[in-house]
Amino acid sequence: MRGMAGGFVDFADKPVARIALIGETWADARDVMVEGVSGILAAHDKWDRPQWEASRRRLTWRNGAIAQVFSAEDPESLRGPQFDAAWCDEVAKWRHAQEVWDMLQFGLRLGEWPRAMVTTTPRPLALLKKLMADPANVVTRASTRANAENLAPGFLRAIEERYGGTRLGRQEIDGAIVEERADALWSRDMLERVRIPLAPPLARIVVAVDPPAASHKRADKCGIVAAGVDGDGLVYVLSDVTLAAAKPAEWAARATALYHELQADALVVEVNQGGDMVASVIAQADSSVPVMKVRATRGKYLRAAPVALLYEQNRVRHAGAFPELEDEMCAFGPDGLLNGASPDRLDALVWAITHLALDGKRATPRVRRL
Repeated sequence: MRGMAGGFVDFADKPVARIALIGETWADARDVMVEGVSGILAAHDKWDRPQWEASRRRLTWRNGAIAQVFSAEDPESLRGPQFDAAWCDEVAKWRHAQEVWDMLQFGLRLGEWPRAMVTTTPRPLALLKKLMADPANVVTRASTRANAENLAPGFLRAIEERYGGTRLGRQEIDGAIVEERADALWSRDMLERVRIPLAPPLARIVVAVDPPAASHKRADKCGIVAAGVDGDGLVYVLSDVTLAAAKPAEWAARATALYHELQADALVVEVNQGGDMVASVIAQADSSVPVMKVRATRGKYLRAAPVALLYEQNRVRHAGAFPELEDEMCAFGPDGLLNGASPDRLDALVWAITHLALDGKRATPRVRRL
């Protein structure tokens, strides 16, 4: 905003005359956008600061540029005023986000290039997703790590240890939009409830592989997920090392390496696409690894539903965080994933848990500590 009001080369060809500053509430806009440690006043040298008239909710620069503060609680307050530019802060928290945004668009009509800047911690808000998908908009992202030098020592380490990979951590630390759908087999809350730091000694471990039909850049990923079961029948998800655009030799090497790393009992491999070739590729990578072939005879949703029921029955744990796998789980419904992609990580998870807890063919257990 300082650059636009001042007409700095990188921000505007000439100073913008009228600016809208819109916060969740009037107090938020004042305390964060204007008077905050990273606000407009703090961004100026003392001699160059605009005049702040709190009673009029207005900033005035020496060159005549004016910024007016608005609350997103009052969309109607934007009816009438007109602007060259706007700064909208924490849009994902606005209760009337679409209504406020619509009113702002009618007022952004001054100058040669009226535009708005939106800053927010991302949430799966319809307006925010629409703005990010519009090719006319420029999207930049920054995680909390990018601000490390301005934070207290040890802060990042502490929040990473506590929240890293969780829904809240991905949203607040990584700046990611964490999607969820109402008809998904899994929910974010469900997955947060089953998360534990480490798995106990396990009776059996398998690495499940869902091989792709091709290996070009746009091919499906090769889902590779490991899980184990303890003596009481409780299942633990241990690892997700899924590969994208991997050649057969590459995913076979990754799967067998994970098998040895976890001291697993077998690879569980879907052979619908590739048949005996899949087992042959794994044998070439490491002939000592036992392979159990599985073939899908039902659709993905029907195969996944019994596994989801195990989660509902509190019979599955996630030993750590698996963000990309959990994204697929929470975006998977009767018609597949929201984005239409193949749920490769989820497929591998389903094969692993089905083998360990649902098919009744578990081998004699042997206990080992991870």
